[in-house]
Amino acid sequence: QVQLVESGGGLVQAGGSLRLSCAASGRTFSSYTMGWFRQAPGKEREFVAAISWNAYNTYYADSVKGRFTISRDNAKATLYLRMNSLKPEDTAVYYCAADLRRQGSSWYAYIDSWGQGTQVTVSS
Repeated sequence: QVQLVESGGGLVQAGGSLRLSCAASGRTFSSYTMGWFRQAPGKEREFVAAISWNAYNTYYADSVKGRFTISRDNAKATLYLRMNSLKPEDTAVYYCAADLRRQGSSWYAYIDSWGQGTQVTVSS
């Protein structure tokens, strides 16, 4: 099992930036494709970004492409999400997830282990 703890959220004005972190413990972090999901009030959880185990490949939802950057530090077992040019529609609770897999055009977390998430609120 993998334990995940997200941090770094907050309140920011539109156009601002935040960097989220996700500290992982448990099974080997460096083996997994890791990623971020988010859930806005009244909406389903949606995929945001993913990064392969060796960081060679990154994937983004169209809504964040060009604004968000996912990265990882396997030595520290930590995942990051740099968010620039934030918009009010980015407001959500952000969750990191382990062992992401793709089915068609959809991403899902094969390991059903979620942290408490971190709240990001973007004011207009």
